[in-house]
Amino acid sequence: MTQAFDVLGSPVRRRILELLVERSRTSGEVVEAIQREFDISQPGVSQHLSVLRESGFATSRAEGPRRVYELGAVPFGEVEAWLDRFRGAWNERLDALATEVARGKRERRLQKAKEAVRRRA
Repeated sequence: MTQAFDVLGSPVRRRILELLVERSRTSGEVVEAIQREFDISQPGVSQHLSVLRESGFATSRAEGPRRVYELGAVPFGEVEAWLDRFRGAWNERLDALATEVARGKRERRLQKAKEAVRRRA
């Protein structure tokens, strides 16, 4: 699991994954986008693609002279499984927040109703 988070720790690799989640991309498209956003060299981008491929976050295939990258699946399942342990705590806190928001809305409605009654009287 540590390896997955090590891979995801790089903002460049996270951005590459964001590009790949939209659609498959050639290595040239990835290099162009990443160079524009991060100002790193083509070999630097290639190294990030290699890390993503080796870790399973991305896959690649040859299409003629081009290499096409796609999102991999396996490590995301591992990350998801790890995060599942925390969902219960998140859900409890989100439920508590929703209760407080509803309580605040109800109190504001009651306050407005009381003020409307006072104005009419």
